[in-house]
Amino acid sequence: MQPLGAVYFAFAAIVCVLYWTCCCNRSGRLSILLLANVFFLAKLGLFYLPVILGAAAVDFTVGQGLQRLARPQRVLRGCLLGASLTVNLGLLLATRLIPLTLSPRYAWVLPLSLSFYCFQSLTYTIDAYRGEGRITGSLLAYLAAASFFPSIVAGPINRMSDLLGKLERPFGLSREQCGRAVLLIGTGLIKKLLIADFLANNLVNRVFDTPSLYSGAEVLVGVWGYALQLYYDFSGYTDLAMGVAQWFGIELPDNFRRPYWSASLREFWKRWHITFSSWLKDYLYRSLPRPKGWSGAIYFNLILTMMLSGLWHGLSWTFLVWGTLHGVGLAAGRFVYGRRKAGEAAPRPSVFRHSLFVFLTFQYVCLAWLFFRAASLREAGAVLTRIASGTLSLANITLPVLAMLGVAVLGHALPEPWYQWLEDRLGTAPFYLQGAALAAIVLAIQWLSGRGAAPFVYGGF
Repeated sequence: MQPLGAVYFAFAAIVCVLYWTCCCNRSGRLSILLLANVFFLAKLGLFYLPVILGAAAVDFTVGQGLQRLARPQRVLRGCLLGASLTVNLGLLLATRLIPLTLSPRYAWVLPLSLSFYCFQSLTYTIDAYRGEGRITGSLLAYLAAASFFPSIVAGPINRMSDLLGKLERPFGLSREQCGRAVLLIGTGLIKKLLIADFLANNLVNRVFDTPSLYSGAEVLVGVWGYALQLYYDFSGYTDLAMGVAQWFGIELPDNFRRPYWSASLREFWKRWHITFSSWLKDYLYRSLPRPKGWSGAIYFNLILTMMLSGLWHGLSWTFLVWGTLHGVGLAAGRFVYGRRKAGEAAPRPSVFRHSLFVFLTFQYVCLAWLFFRAASLREAGAVLTRIASGTLSLANITLPVLAMLGVAVLGHALPEPWYQWLEDRLGTAPFYLQGAALAAIVLAIQWLSGRGAAPFVYGGF
């Protein structure tokens, strides 16, 4: 039951209604949500029920132990944290290695990667070890938060302490929140089904499958198209997750803020997959050793962090190259930025210079995306070779594809105040108009998209 079809939204609507009926009973609400999470996981695969619920019980126990142990008891606290790390990183590694050892016909055994679950759970135990965040005494609340079905497939990555706080507080749902939910779900469907899938089916897949049939300019357009496809696919899922969570009165953290308008890689990672980049910074980068007297440790740790993030996406050379490119780029930017004197503000660039930096950053990101998308280094080399050929024909780029690329660029450039204005208008509309607007969006997308929906790209990570 992937979060796209009518069955998923019918399921979410039924759960929300049941959840609302128990709005005054905290235990009732959490029990309904946990049962919904269990049902959702069971539909994905019965394998997930004992694995996720068992791992969550371990992390809950670890949190209780860390809360009771005083800080000076470092050995015992370290052992407890080690147990949580072993369980979660073991699950993460298993979901990466098991598919490599199985025949393709057994791919159904692990249809969902557990990485988003593992990252979220580790925020709870690591924060507890550091003496930060919220520790709950309710196993019911923890299990409901750890397996929260709107975000378990592909994020956003919640801080468990934040999510627990939102679930345990008194329930409330305003008309404005309902309007925001409708807008998020509507924009998520448009991003995924109308833009991302169209670009994938009509441009990106064709170019990457047979780059030799296209000119260098057409292949370059295909790489740009993939950057837009990936953004609309992933941000579309994030919008859907945020919208469904909003029906439960829960605001999930935003994951994207127009990332391709970034003027540096550092800025890009503050706008792209924000919850993941924050997790990398707070729980991986901060944990790496920095030997005294070695000024290069900062740059080495940056590169290592991004290399590991690449291998998280998949155990392949292409993902390792993708992570290395970002790590080297971030380290180079940090080196240039670090040469300024303490307290010295960065000079304000001119409009032309800023636009040039945005353009160059986007090209560098697209170079990395090329390796992210390619099935092998040989395929990536073939795409690069074709681009380097310098042939300029655009005969295979059809008008509908050009039009959709234009829509994608304009949608990405839409100022945030415009989106906020639309959200305010929907928020003040009656409930029946909000429902009618969502139904109209669904029907329009079904009529325009024509084909079935492709799986979310990040659903496999």
